[in-house]
Amino acid sequence: YAFVAYQTAYLKANYPVEFMAALLTSESGNLDKVGIYIEECRRIGIEVLPPDINHSFLGFTVEGGAIRFGMGAVKNVGDTPVNAIIAAREEGGPFKDIFDFCRRVDSKNVNRRVIESLNKAGAFATTRWNRRQVELALDDALSEGQISQKEREAGQTSLLDLMAGGDEPAPEMHARPDVPEWPEHELLAFEK
Repeated sequence: YAFVAYQTAYLKANYPVEFMAALLTSESGNLDKVGIYIEECRRIGIEVLPPDINHSFLGFTVEGGAIRFGMGAVKNVGDTPVNAIIAAREEGGPFKDIFDFCRRVDSKNVNRRVIESLNKAGAFATTRWNRRQVELALDDALSEGQISQKEREAGQTSLLDLMAGGDEPAPEMHARPDVPEWPEHELLAFEK
């Protein structure tokens, strides 16, 4: 036990970001411990970045001098949805918005509950859509995603797939709802 304690102390002292990322990943199923370890990260000056559909992986990862929250640690999100999101991201690049996300990610693996949980955790922030905008567009995005998936399974190519398939980025087909973000107290409650 003394030797393991020495090794652990050495790693925390010399590789604090990597150590805390590994510790958070190992405890990602226990939200109480994750909260304690995130607070420890703040105490020792390590920034914990929010989960992100364009940057996060299953577990906690080191990103620069910070730790990126793993999507697998978000409540109601498991290994299968995260792996489907990562596969779609690696195949087609970063997601542009909620519609692009629902069109590209297999709806058999990622359902409404998973998307709502990721949205509440702030995982769509890099798409420049706020959480309320994602929530308002979710029904339409899911419907379009299911239609697109059925067309792909039938071997048909949709206009959106043709536009997204070239070297030029696909034009933004959907306007963001013009609504402000949720109040801060709601954001904090959802993140918790």
